[in-house]
Parts: sequence; C-alpha cells; structure tokens
Amino acid sequence: MDNEKCSRRPTQWRPRLPLLPLGQTDIIADMTSGPTNLPPPLRVLALEPYYGGSHRAFLDGWAQRSRHNWTLMGLPPTKWKWRMRHAALTFSEQVAAAIAKGESWDIIFTSDMLGLADFRGLAPRPLRNLPAIVYFHENQLTYPVLEESERDYHFVMSNLTTALAAERVWFNSAFHRDSFLEALTTFLKRMPDYQPLNAISAIRDKSVIHPPCINAPTQPEKRDGGPLHILWVARWEHDKCPERFFKALELMAAESVAFRVSVIGGTPSRRPLPIFEWAREHFDARIVHWGYQESRESYLRVLGEADVVVSTADHEFFGIGMLEAVASGAYPLVPNRLAYPEVFTGTDQAGMDSFFYDGDERELARRLTLLAARKTGGDLWQGQPDRARRVAQRFAWESSVPAWDDALTASTLRCETS
Repeated sequence: MDNEKCSRRPTQWRPRLPLLPLGQTDIIADMTSGPTNLPPPLRVLALEPYYGGSHRAFLDGWAQRSRHNWTLMGLPPTKWKWRMRHAALTFSEQVAAAIAKGESWDIIFTSDMLGLADFRGLAPRPLRNLPAIVYFHENQLTYPVLEESERDYHFVMSNLTTALAAERVWFNSAFHRDSFLEALTTFLKRMPDYQPLNAISAIRDKSVIHPPCINAPTQPEKRDGGPLHILWVARWEHDKCPERFFKALELMAAESVAFRVSVIGGTPSRRPLPIFEWAREHFDARIVHWGYQESRESYLRVLGEADVVVSTADHEFFGIGMLEAVASGAYPLVPNRLAYPEVFTGTDQAGMDSFFYDGDERELARRLTLLAARKTGGDLWQGQPDRARRVAQRFAWESSVPAWDDALTASTLRCETS
C-alpha cells in the first residue's frame, strides 16, 4: 500500500467518549493503564449495519474485553436489505458529524453487511484511507434461499467489492471462506465479459479465520434423571431442515423410545414454517420448552437442562447456538459436513461414540435411541462428561481477544510501514 494511502497514527491520544447514533448503546474499553510493553491502544471505529444477534454479541463481547478504545455505530437489526443498501450513506453522514466535533480513529472494523467500497467513496477524507477489516458472519452468495431466482446479485457484488476494499477479510470458519470463494468463482464466470477472476486470489490472500466466541458457564447445570431431553436451538428456517429433525423424533416415538424435547430459536414476529405447527401438536406431551426465549437467562436455562443438542442443518457457517448448548453441558449430534468438522475437530476417540452422524434422519434416530438408553443406564457420556465442553472452551473470549487486538495493531503498523 502506498504511503499516501495510509493515515498516520498519532503517538499520543486520550480515550474518547463513544458516539450514540440511532439510540444504540456504544461500547468502550478504556485501557489507559496496563502492561507498559504493549503498543498504545488504538481508536477503533466499528460500523455495524445490522446491530443485533450474533453481530452484536461479537462486537459487544470483544469491545468489553479489548485493550483498544472502541466507538460503535450500529443500525437497528431490521430490514436487512435496506440496511445493506443505505448503511454506507448513513454512516458516512454520521462519521462526518463526529469528525466535525473532533473525533478521529485509527482503524475501521465492519461486517459483510456494509458496502465498504461505497463507504470509502462517501466518507470524509480523513477516514477514506484508514485500514479497514471486514468480518464475514455470512455472505449473500451461499446463504440459502428457497429458489435461486430469489437471490439479489447486487448484494453479492457488494460482498465482493467490500472484500476487495478491505485490508483484511476475516471469516468465522474456513468452510465459510472456501465455500464463498468457490461459489464466487462460478458466479464471476457467468459474466458475459470482463470477468474479474483475479479477485478470488486477491481476497483469499488477505483472508484470515477468526471464529467467534461464546459465553461459556463455568460449570454446567446438573441434569435430572428423566427421559432423554433433546434440544433444537437453530433458526426456524428451511435451511436448518426441521423436517429431518422431527422425522427422527417420529421414528423414535414409533419405537416407544422415551424422550422429551425442547424446540427454541423461533422469532415471535414471524409465523413459523408449517412443520413447527405440526410438531407442536404432534409432540405436545413430550415438549418441555417451545419457541422464542424472551431473555438471555431463560435461553441459557433451557440449554442447561438439555441432555442432547441436535443439528440437522444443510447450511451452517459456524454454529454458535450448538456450541453454547455444548458449553452448557449438552451432548452434540451434528452432521459430518459444513463447518462442524472444523468446529468439533479432534473429538473422535477410540472406543467413544462420535459426535458426528451422516445427516440422515434414520441414523439420527438410531443415535438418539442409543443415547436415550445410555442416559437410562447412567452413562450418557461414556465416563467423559467434559469431552464436548473442552471443545467449547477453545472458543472462550479470554483466548481470542488478545489475538484479535494484536491483529488490529498489526494492520495499522502494516499500513504505516508499507
């Protein structure tokens, strides 16, 4: 990068109070004291067009633990298509107002929901050449749709130009990166001419894998002695394949296997898929918890009661809900595909049942039936109750935040010295 394209970082500064755009509460980590051998804290401008769910949890969790000073500009997590279309313009106006009041920053951190190239073109001059990192929680090319005709390729191109405009591109899993770049190659080859295929290698060369973190309880709750308690914790969407999950339960019920089930993760403002309405009636006598949990506390309480957590997904870039359930003490059963082999790597052990299954509902029903028998016999975990929780501990904030902070510092130094 040419020197004239880099904004020099001042040698001294004082932490600044955060901005409060659109009624959102900003996060600031004041690290004015601490180890003297660390580089001075950066002033990080975080731009999040969809400040909710996993996007918010990622930023809040990091900023609260970071040695850097954070200013967050976040837009409400609704109407995601409109957010992607207007966020660059809206944020450019907000940062212009902040700069007029004396604010300044050293680096930009944003997500795949922002058109970063548009923002850099619209932003005030002091911000245009700051190093920028974009985090891909998802992408609009391999994110599932019922019909391919529903996909808006404008958003795909926005993801492409955002990745190209950033100094670093972070993905939550290698599966996500690889599937995106593979699909992007196919997509670009469909162009009638001027196919920018060199963009693939350019993005790959500056891509880094940084999985998100979870808030793991220090000690899981003790389970009761009743029938096997099975948990669904995914979105109530077609790509999570709820039909496969409920078919497995139906097969178990047909064999008179005793079990209970909790199905959470729905959205109260949306009518659920018909399969959920059928399942609530069909499994009514076995249901412990159902639907959207109004508070984080109630959500974690359900996770802490479940014996087994199941995924039947055909789409998963990472799987935070699964890991949170595992951290709370649930036994995971996941299809041997998507991001799961990456997340649960190294868990297969000789003489121990695998956490993976082949993705078929009959195999899932067989595995759940075996676990039901194991629980009845008092040995659900085959003598290793912490086996899965050790996986979840790899994604603790304490082990990731220092590396993320260092990566921000390295990006500014790389800009200064290039």
